[in-house]
Amino acid sequence: MYLTNFKKKRRNPYLKVKLSNNKHSLVRNFLTKVLLSIIFFLLSLIYLKTNDKNVLMYKEYVFSENLPFTKIKNWYENLFGEPIPKTATKEKTVFSGSLIYKKIEDYHDGEKLTVNDKALVSTLNGGIVVFIGEKDDYGNTVIVQGNDGADIWYGNVANVAVKLYDYVEKGTTLGETKDDTLYLVIKKDNEYLKYETYQS
Repeated sequence: MYLTNFKKKRRNPYLKVKLSNNKHSLVRNFLTKVLLSIIFFLLSLIYLKTNDKNVLMYKEYVFSENLPFTKIKNWYENLFGEPIPKTATKEKTVFSGSLIYKKIEDYHDGEKLTVNDKALVSTLNGGIVVFIGEKDDYGNTVIVQGNDGADIWYGNVANVAVKLYDYVEKGTTLGETKDDTLYLVIKKDNEYLKYETYQS
């Protein structure tokens, strides 16, 4: 019994050193990311305080342009890594990121799709939900800013299953159509794209 306890005591210090090294590297990485974020924030404040033109330019960009959330997210992940690591999951997406429709026709800046009554609406691409609400001519609309930089409007959607600024994967269910109509607007690089062109 004494020998067994002695062997356990000999093994434990090695394991403790290995675990403590892992903890130190995790803490060091976390502190580095926090310090870099603080430096970036302080540099932004200094930039805004140095000149009134900088403040006006900042306000004009923030309030008149659609912020490229996905580009910022990709830049952040390349620099700092994922804020919350993804856990392995066995769930599979039900949809492939394409829409099933009976008829498609031009409608304002986008297209009007005739679908099944109360059809489920899934995202064509992964991205960030940047708008949920009423839009003239489109009804209740969900706008997803895709990873590829395309803003995709899904109009006439009820029972919305996502929240503002959620990150959604390709094929995620956004909700369902109020009836048998889905409005779709795809805008990329200030150009409106047809659904079939975007899919190819």
